[in-house]
Amino acid sequence: MKKDGMQRDALTRYLDDLLGAAEYRDYCPNGLQVEGRAEVRRVVCGVSACQALLDAAVARGADAVLVHHGWFWRGEDGRVTGVRKARLQTLLKHDISLIAYHLPLDGHPELGNNAGLAARLGWSIEGRFGDDKLGCHGRPAAPLPLAALSEALAVGLGRAPLVVGAEAWTDGRKVERIAWCTGGAQGYFEQAVALGVDVFVTGEISEYNVHLARESGVAFVSAGHHATERFGVQALASQWCSSSASGPGFTRRLGSTVWRACSSAARALTEKESLIFQ
Repeated sequence: MKKDGMQRDALTRYLDDLLGAAEYRDYCPNGLQVEGRAEVRRVVCGVSACQALLDAAVARGADAVLVHHGWFWRGEDGRVTGVRKARLQTLLKHDISLIAYHLPLDGHPELGNNAGLAARLGWSIEGRFGDDKLGCHGRPAAPLPLAALSEALAVGLGRAPLVVGAEAWTDGRKVERIAWCTGGAQGYFEQAVALGVDVFVTGEISEYNVHLARESGVAFVSAGHHATERFGVQALASQWCSSSASGPGFTRRLGSTVWRACSSAARALTEKESLIFQ
């Protein structure tokens, strides 16, 4: 190991333990998905392992790419052709590792996407629900109109959400209880309704959610899959940057504790979510 480097396998073991990867029943492998060079000095992080992020990693001389949405999803066509070939070829040609954590980076009580969304919006977490207890329910800092909640999400996430069921919100009704689960958790809506909340917030919406929202009186807010799942990799970056949080010597072994945004071109390609640790 060089002075400012860390072994790839030591890094993935640390992340596996930190995020409790073995505790989740996931739809893809968590941890090391594509093996690159043994020593890691520079890591590029983003939400999804798309070609734009991989190109940014190559341009920055990264040794590894760390994402929330990796590859090898259950049930997908496993043939390495077309887009899959191009992506995999990029990593193999440049000897870059791909490290991915899906549900572990949703459900972590401090670093997870759901915890991050709550922190961004000022919501308190009172309990959890759904598979692996990924979903959260709680309260906003103070009761507020549905329109004000929508505006807060727009400001906090940088995009306007889709709100369904607003027609039931008359006579000064306010949001007092919220349930949420980032990403594609529209299947949790019925469970959220059963909790007695006023609003359910997730990233995506399906046709059946529209009818349930209108008939149950519980508003459904689709705030964007990518937009609601930026927080995990950002929190992980901050974790690494904090010597007190990441454990004795961890940041020193990886090198200087500096996270910085990619170039403007890379940020545009990856929706401002690429980060570099070097």
